[in-house]
Amino acid sequence: MTLQIGIIGTGWFSKVHADILRRMEGVRVASVCGTTLEKAEAMASVYDATGYDKLEHMLDGVRLDAIYICVPPMSHGPIEEELIKRRIPFFVEKPLSNGMDTPLRIMEQVQQSSLLTSVGYHFRYQDAAQVMKQAMQEQKVGMALGRWMGGMPGVSWWRRQEGSGGQFVEQTTHIVDLLRFCAGEVTEVYAMAAQRSMHEKHEHVTVADVASVTLKLESGAIASIANTCLLPDGEGGAGLQFYTDTGVWDWTPERLLLPSAASHAMAGLEVPAGHDPYVRENEAFIHALRTGDRSLILSDYADACRTQEITTAAQASVESGLPVQLKSSSRHVR
Repeated sequence: MTLQIGIIGTGWFSKVHADILRRMEGVRVASVCGTTLEKAEAMASVYDATGYDKLEHMLDGVRLDAIYICVPPMSHGPIEEELIKRRIPFFVEKPLSNGMDTPLRIMEQVQQSSLLTSVGYHFRYQDAAQVMKQAMQEQKVGMALGRWMGGMPGVSWWRRQEGSGGQFVEQTTHIVDLLRFCAGEVTEVYAMAAQRSMHEKHEHVTVADVASVTLKLESGAIASIANTCLLPDGEGGAGLQFYTDTGVWDWTPERLLLPSAASHAMAGLEVPAGHDPYVRENEAFIHALRTGDRSLILSDYADACRTQEITTAAQASVESGLPVQLKSSSRHVR
């Protein structure tokens, strides 16, 4: 049986997923929903699909086995609620929202329905990230340093706090999630942020363009994650380093460098990122759709909520000037 997939959103990530799905055997991109019918039909025509400008029309128009949600942070909520009501599994791109209220509401509904979900924290699916996760289970992490450094995206919603939630919520969430994935849960967050230059160069910028966040983990390890979006195009980069008594485990999106003293077959060498993680996360979701086996999905909605909890706690700390306590992984910031 061919799986019929719908996609909500017509941006770059929508096309990334649609291209991967199109190459899979027994999978068809059947419909695309956009903010305008023109955008939806333009993208749909590439995949021999049908375009819609209203979610309800798309869901009523064709039977769909799953939906991919690729929309800006402020647009989440009603989409997921409609899919849950109709019991349609969904894959959603990060972040889950621009705050915490919507994810908490959706998570409760997802858990009550036991609906199949997956969230696009694709770095988890890298070979290099898998090696790093295993390594961090076998030794004591002292501290971690993370970064997401770059320029400011050109889309207007990203530059507004009420649109994107800010860089730490919208972009740096990937580093926060990888920290959790490899080293465990976070119990305390303290953050500082500032507007230094981008609000003077562009109109309607309300997000901070520099931030530094300190985190305490349940293990007792500490972490510091910094980000900026004021750099010229092409400068900066992302990464995460773990400091241990065997040396520094240095990850970037392209590779993992192992310390020479590591008790690992590749000690002192480089582990490439490996197979395309976007392909792997799609394969895991489609496999779960076909078989009911969710074991290959590395981030479902409930798990992603814990990453969202940390990033929104950072914003709460910026606003209050105080640390935010996260007493357990089930406690969330409102």
